[in-house]
Amino acid sequence: MWIARAALVLIASALTACASGPRVVDAHVRTHAAQPPGAAVLQGAHYRFEPGPQRAGQPAPARLEAMAQAALTRVGAVRDEGGARVSVQVSGNVNALWPDPWYEPSNARIALGLGHAWRGGAVGLGWGWPLGDPSVPTYASEVSLLMRDLQTGQIVYDTRARHHGPWHDTDAVLAALFVAALEGYPQPAASERRVGVPLLPPATPAAAPAATGR
Repeated sequence: MWIARAALVLIASALTACASGPRVVDAHVRTHAAQPPGAAVLQGAHYRFEPGPQRAGQPAPARLEAMAQAALTRVGAVRDEGGARVSVQVSGNVNALWPDPWYEPSNARIALGLGHAWRGGAVGLGWGWPLGDPSVPTYASEVSLLMRDLQTGQIVYDTRARHHGPWHDTDAVLAALFVAALEGYPQPAASERRVGVPLLPPATPAAAPAATGR
């Protein structure tokens, strides 16, 4: 019985922590960055936005650019319409994924297992979103950011971040994904990686800065 009671205490503690702590977007990020000398334009890059292809489930371009601009500012890049050295194309979309209604339904939120391991006991604790309930979708969110050297036309930074989860507050999730996509900028890890980012308040569309005359 003490094992069951201890497990219930763990459940209560975990749920309390989840309720009080910030929500974190767990993103899968994949980035390709230019090597020297092409990478020189990335350090403190001056950029301008270029229109990209439109996708289903994508917010208005001005909203996406505001999210990307906030993330780029965090890594030292400067929006500069008149003196840009790189162009930036951004995209982002959120699509609902509905479970297969023929899949065996399960609405269990918390699972508690008691068992015996070799020479000892074992307690398993887990929780998750309902499986097989056709009324409860999950959401696939993805952003991409493509930077190109305006003088050479070379792609100098190509990064994508994706996330599957239960949240449908589109702007906040996409804003966090842009931050995740720029993790490690301008010299990111070459391999695909997981990056956790707290949900951010959505950025508001901002007017393009005036030309600096550079």
